[in-house]
Amino acid sequence: MNKIKYIFASALAALAMTGCSGFLDQNPDNIYTNDQIYGDKNMIKSVLANLYGRITYGQHLDDTWQFTLIDEAAKSESGPDNYSTFENYRWRVYDYVMIRNCNQFLEGLRNTHVMSDIEKAPLEGEVRFIRAWVYFNMCRSLGGVSLMGDSVYGYTGPDDINSLLKARSTEAQTYDYIIKECKEAAKMLGADKTVHSARANKWAAKMLQARAAIYAASLAKYNNQMTNPIKTAGGEVGIPADKANGYYHEALAAAKDVIENSPYKLQDNYPNDKGKNFYEAVTSKENNSEVIWARDYYYPGSTHGFTQSNIPASHAEDIDNSYAGPTLNLVEMFEPLNTPTPGQAQKIETKLADGSYKFYDKATDPFSNRDPRLYGSVIYPGAPFKGSEVILQAGQLRMNNGKWELKTGKLDSKDEQGNLLTSQNGPMQSNDQHINKTGFYFRKFLDETPGASTRGRRADTWWPYFRIAEAYMIACEASFELGNSSDALSYINKVRQRAGVQDLHSLNFNQIVHENAVEFAFEFHRWWDLKRWRLADKIFNGNPNDEHARHRRLWPYRVVAPGNPNDGKWVFVEDFFFMSPNARYFKIQNYYNFYDNSWLNRNPLLVKNPYQ
Repeated sequence: MNKIKYIFASALAALAMTGCSGFLDQNPDNIYTNDQIYGDKNMIKSVLANLYGRITYGQHLDDTWQFTLIDEAAKSESGPDNYSTFENYRWRVYDYVMIRNCNQFLEGLRNTHVMSDIEKAPLEGEVRFIRAWVYFNMCRSLGGVSLMGDSVYGYTGPDDINSLLKARSTEAQTYDYIIKECKEAAKMLGADKTVHSARANKWAAKMLQARAAIYAASLAKYNNQMTNPIKTAGGEVGIPADKANGYYHEALAAAKDVIENSPYKLQDNYPNDKGKNFYEAVTSKENNSEVIWARDYYYPGSTHGFTQSNIPASHAEDIDNSYAGPTLNLVEMFEPLNTPTPGQAQKIETKLADGSYKFYDKATDPFSNRDPRLYGSVIYPGAPFKGSEVILQAGQLRMNNGKWELKTGKLDSKDEQGNLLTSQNGPMQSNDQHINKTGFYFRKFLDETPGASTRGRRADTWWPYFRIAEAYMIACEASFELGNSSDALSYINKVRQRAGVQDLHSLNFNQIVHENAVEFAFEFHRWWDLKRWRLADKIFNGNPNDEHARHRRLWPYRVVAPGNPNDGKWVFVEDFFFMSPNARYFKIQNYYNFYDNSWLNRNPLLVKNPYQ
């Protein structure tokens, strides 16, 4: 069976022991030797499985809080979250233990006699891909890093120190190395799909090649358009502007290869239900044509708590629910279907020109005629989940002495006539946990399997690293930057047609930014996209009055006014989110994480990053 299971074999302890001196060179009873590991095919595969299980960097499905740090979602758990500035280590990766372990694996694999060269090749391709993935995650957070090649360094005494120290490569050299390794890995890897996309194949390597190239290209272009480009004297940070076009060509070629030659396609199983289609294209593993590489989970054995933490209270199967919710910031990015300005966000109308309430017939009305990817990503008021409606009602709008007034109550409360006042799901302003406070729930990545929200079972939806939609968006961006607007439009419109929104007839950069935001919401793209395009400091500008820098909420109220023509209708009230009292503030120094002082102290050849 090809599916990689994320297990920690006891054999893997040996990887941390080899090449060291002193007591670490001893052979405890519970540690396997290299000869034992690489003399057994199953042990070799266990080592590989362990490597796959250690590379889920950044946002992931067992830590919802990380999803609330930018503008896509906000924390509802307990009281206000004062998080506002981004730490100098946020989502930083510096994993030379993994690099060393990959190199140890390659050395052991190449020297083993229990496999033929034909059997070894795809395994080597997988580990070279994993190693390139680790370097990519390090490079996009830190800039140029030290490249170790295939070397497994051994320490025999103080005289070895200087020979073991390695300076940082330039940012361009690091991306070049990642791209080169992906090309080599692609030659070794099979072109067929793997079970649940858990193991890398040729197309995963091509996707990483394309992503690394588009990152390098956009950094070369947009960093150099800043008033004060961010760079170091030795090029450890900062890619020369004249390299941009070469990287765009590289990205385009790799993305086109995936689009034209891979077995993956934009999933469109429900052309008459685009919202359901998008949810399944991203979240469902069965018969999936979309996801190229993913961190797989499975029950029993390896599960995550995303569903348990974030399921609506009305559908919870255990005590946990409603940890966080999507923001109005994100919801408004999904454009109306009949918009005159396709490819742009549009605000939800809550007030008329005279300042009076905008009345809607149903709670779903402000959302159901928007980009269907909204349905596939977010549970909005009145939308279904697991076959039943998710009622979100903050309270009632009543008529009192000729004036409208809002009335709220406790969760799952009723008024004097038995009408619902505030729903079990809220939203509600409170410092208590398990209460939705944004007016929206996640849908993307929520597991509909019975028991998936319980502590005893948990969920096993996957975490996609690469989808073929990204290949189209990379091809679009690269074509646009290279001046081929016709091809760029063709690529982006393929994604939009699958989504069920209008074609674009002309294209600008902001529409590319927009399309990436709605297509890949909650998939850990937006943070890096805003950084590589040098937009993060403009959006997260620290201004408490800026609706893009602040989390916003949208609360629904049912109209209870017998005899009034609006009785039974709905209004919505927008506000800054009280749980996020501070505007997000991205400082220029946040474009590159700082090098930790302990790393600098151990290796004097390293140089600090700008602003450090």
